Amino acid sequence: MQQIIQGFPLSPQQKHLWLLQQDSNLYRSQCAILIEGDIEIKILKEALEKVIARNEILRTSFHRPRGLKIPIQVINTNKDIFIAEHTLENQSSQTEEIKALFNKIKEESVKLASSQLLKVELVICSSKKYFLFINLPSLCADYKTLKNIVNEISQYYTVCLQNAEITEEPLQYADVATWQNELLEAEETATRIKYWQQVDFSPLDTLELPFENRLSEESEFEPQVITLAIHSDLLIKIEEIVQKSQISIDIFFLTCWQILLWRITGQSNLITGLGCDGRNYKELKAALGLFAKYLPLACHLQENDTFSNTLIQVNNLAEEILEWQDGFSWDAFPKINGNGIEHSYLPFCFDFEEAVTNYYAPQVSFSFHQHYVCFDRFKVRLSCVRTQNNLVKAEFHYDEKLFHKEDIQRLANQWQTLLISVINNPSTAISRLDIFSEQEREELLVAFNNTKTAELQYKCIHHWFEQQCDRTPENIAIIYQNQQFTYQELNTRANQLAHYLQKLGVKPDVMVGLCVERSPLMLIALLGILKAGGAYVPIDPSYPLERKAFILNDSKMPVLLTQQHLMVDLATNGIKVICIDSDWDINQQKNENPIATINELNLAYIIYTSGSTGKPKGTLIPHQGLVNYLSWATQRYAVEQGVGTLVHSSLGFDLTITSLFSPLLVGGAVELLSEKQGIESLSQALKKSSNLSLVKITPAHLDLLKQQLSKEEIANKTRAFIIGGENLLAQSITFWQDVAPDTILINEYGPTETVVGCCVYQVPVGKHSTGSIPIGKAIANTQLYILDQYLQPVPMGVPGELHIGGLGLARGYLNQPELTALKFIPNPFSKQKGDRLYKTGDLVRFLPSGDIEYIGRIDNQVKIRGFRVELGEIETVINQHPSISTSVVILQKDKSGNQILIAYITLQPDKTLTTPELRRFLQNKLLDHALPTAFMILEALPLTSNGKVDRQALPMPDVLRPELEVTYVIPQTEVEKTIASVWQKALNLEKIGIHDNFFEIGGHSLLLVTVHSQLQEILKVELSTLDLFRYPTINSLANYLNSSPNPTEFLQENDTQAEKISSGKAQQRKRLQKIKSVENN
Repeated sequence: MQQIIQGFPLSPQQKHLWLLQQDSNLYRSQCAILIEGDIEIKILKEALEKVIARNEILRTSFHRPRGLKIPIQVINTNKDIFIAEHTLENQSSQTEEIKALFNKIKEESVKLASSQLLKVELVICSSKKYFLFINLPSLCADYKTLKNIVNEISQYYTVCLQNAEITEEPLQYADVATWQNELLEAEETATRIKYWQQVDFSPLDTLELPFENRLSEESEFEPQVITLAIHSDLLIKIEEIVQKSQISIDIFFLTCWQILLWRITGQSNLITGLGCDGRNYKELKAALGLFAKYLPLACHLQENDTFSNTLIQVNNLAEEILEWQDGFSWDAFPKINGNGIEHSYLPFCFDFEEAVTNYYAPQVSFSFHQHYVCFDRFKVRLSCVRTQNNLVKAEFHYDEKLFHKEDIQRLANQWQTLLISVINNPSTAISRLDIFSEQEREELLVAFNNTKTAELQYKCIHHWFEQQCDRTPENIAIIYQNQQFTYQELNTRANQLAHYLQKLGVKPDVMVGLCVERSPLMLIALLGILKAGGAYVPIDPSYPLERKAFILNDSKMPVLLTQQHLMVDLATNGIKVICIDSDWDINQQKNENPIATINELNLAYIIYTSGSTGKPKGTLIPHQGLVNYLSWATQRYAVEQGVGTLVHSSLGFDLTITSLFSPLLVGGAVELLSEKQGIESLSQALKKSSNLSLVKITPAHLDLLKQQLSKEEIANKTRAFIIGGENLLAQSITFWQDVAPDTILINEYGPTETVVGCCVYQVPVGKHSTGSIPIGKAIANTQLYILDQYLQPVPMGVPGELHIGGLGLARGYLNQPELTALKFIPNPFSKQKGDRLYKTGDLVRFLPSGDIEYIGRIDNQVKIRGFRVELGEIETVINQHPSISTSVVILQKDKSGNQILIAYITLQPDKTLTTPELRRFLQNKLLDHALPTAFMILEALPLTSNGKVDRQALPMPDVLRPELEVTYVIPQTEVEKTIASVWQKALNLEKIGIHDNFFEIGGHSLLLVTVHSQLQEILKVELSTLDLFRYPTINSLANYLNSSPNPTEFLQENDTQAEKISSGKAQQRKRLQKIKSVENN
């Protein structure tokens, strides 16, 4: 049996909401109306029934017959309404009961095909006080609808009391929906639509808050709200500014919201949703239904703009988009943009609601007590509401799936602080406006940096060592192969060398080169230099000749300590060279500790690190920083609890200092490992060792160790792994957590310029993490500040450059005063004259715990296809795959000159992984422009001598077809060959099979645009970029082109078959669509 369903098309707003909503109960409009006075319940119910009878949208339901993608709205003829009644007898708890009932109604499920979507409940508090709850799905209502309903109820209450009638016919929403759809198709609207089609939506691709939870796939929307009140004294000052500027107060609040989002996201180009009522014609003012929408407001903010100028800019933009609002509809935009990103809503929105006036009938008043409206999805929506007492409350609505409550509370506080800063400094650059409360500023600048300890016990490191020699003279200090030295023997040999060096003129701040292989002689030489008052300059024997020559020349060192067989590689013109393995005069010197007039500010060592110009730079480290670090490290790492350490790394790498010095300051032993076997010497030594105090190591070396040691050989070897030198990923430590759970794992961060380590994080026992391991909190007498480019602190969770202050700072760079002034700057947060900060160039952020998370190098941020990309973040996501051990991502030009991202990966033991598998994994986690074009699986990443990844040694991928899961099938037809030729040229590949996926062989959205234009020109067909997304293989695209020369017509024809629409008339409708569907009764 056939059933004829008469209905009407949805409006553009309804279509948009339907695609978001389906049967979700989250998108609803509801209010609690407070009714006070001499109320006649019978009259109130009669008034309500007349309002329902008068307005069809209050009797509308939504049906989707078979074959239709979008439902129709059906008007039900039944005008009766069921009103649930509640009586609240307890006066003291009425407020809470009203609130609870309101929230309960909000949570009730909704079936949009139900014949009665309007829910009404009456709450009786007393004979003169009632609450009327109105609840509708937002497909039927918005905020203005609720206000208009209250107005109509008050009018009809009067009419019913007086037995009168209202003769004016209302404008029905179904008519408006038809008119709106026609308007979008009318020729006169084409200019308005074109205005919106020219809006660049690309800023939405990367618009997210730093503390946002990244979801691998679209999740359910779970809105929550935090409310704050704007104090009356603040509101008065805001009113003064807007009156002076002749700009409305809502634009003031919107501008502050835009500035805060800019400050937190770091994006100059912002798109926010500006809420508009949608009733931009006077005939629509009293209409009921969903008219409201969020219009995209695209704004460009610059750091030097003043607030006053920004306010004018935002006002002009708001006026402009409101003027063109008739042309906006989500239907006018493809779901997928040019970068392959799907946009179905605006993530950050703003709206302003004026106070609802009270409505009156004889002896009765009607007023808004409470309301809730949600008619679109968002991440965070700021709604400012003017209350009836002329105050303003700010409601921060947020998606609970994406944000924690405390993060949004902090955001709300920052917005309020920004308001205060603006009214005090409206002419200040927006980059300098304050967004921190006193409490937050105190936390970031003071509480996190409360690291001051008692005065250091020793001024110089060798003084500390000498006292330890007095305490434990017979303890073993050095172990090297078959040799051992006691503390007394080591001290004596070092003293003899020190006396010899002093005779050669070595004194405080005199640099002495140290080019000696890892052996007892190396440590004797190092201590001898320090005891003489000099500063040692390590020159690793394995350094390239050019680097050795540069250090010798740049440092102007007067003395060099080396070994006879190393002389041949050293250009020592004008330098006094001492071969400590053959110079017998040293042994004739005094045994006692030498006297040197030296203090904590004199240099201890100069380490040369790689410079951005390609030339090494010498970093000048005073004793104060070295003593501070080792004082902290010996206690924090409890070095005295183990038997000592293994030294396997170069003296030219300051990471070595921890394992070289710390045991010698507490009576432990240092075992020096041979350089000849590389990292294998460490794995061999670990097999034979037990209860070591600590092992200092890089993440890359840690990954190699787990391949060289069995599970049985790992347990109980060392109390702790101190891991530094590079970003530490969770994958690097998971193995050790599992097989050696009693071993302490500590991530230590510190540039050479701040002496070895300045902050640490101890990995919690049994807690497995993903991504990067935090670098933690500051060590003793160290301050860590995360600042923007204006040296202002950034909010919690927002990335900024790490600046380091305290006792550990280097003096600067040797012979480079300009670079020193650039990197070591006055500390703006210290009252102590001369205090400085070191600009690390590292991008980090504060976590809620107060720990710092490392993101990457600021100079490791690259731009690809116009988007700024952090290579470290891509590596972190890649490393989340369970089969991957480590990864490195670089930006490189391919043979066509296009910039591409290349990912180099190593796999976990006994794991396999194909490129398509990895690509599918990453497509759910990375934006299109951040997805590497090429992947190379390596057995091991190339390392420098210091155990860091050598990016210069990474191989380039070839132009052969990458490894895929599908079998290569040669193109056969002319269309297939044409497509393949265009793809091969664009992708720089020698061959492509017909089943190869464009995006799995290196394609991306920007290349797709090139391919699209070339295919259209060669094949002479109508083809959209969306078609290329839909058909990403040569075979599927060729079949599509062969079967449908005009895909647009094909799709329209298909839709027509599903929807059989005929015209007719009903009441005053301009057009009635009848949609027939066959259903079994």
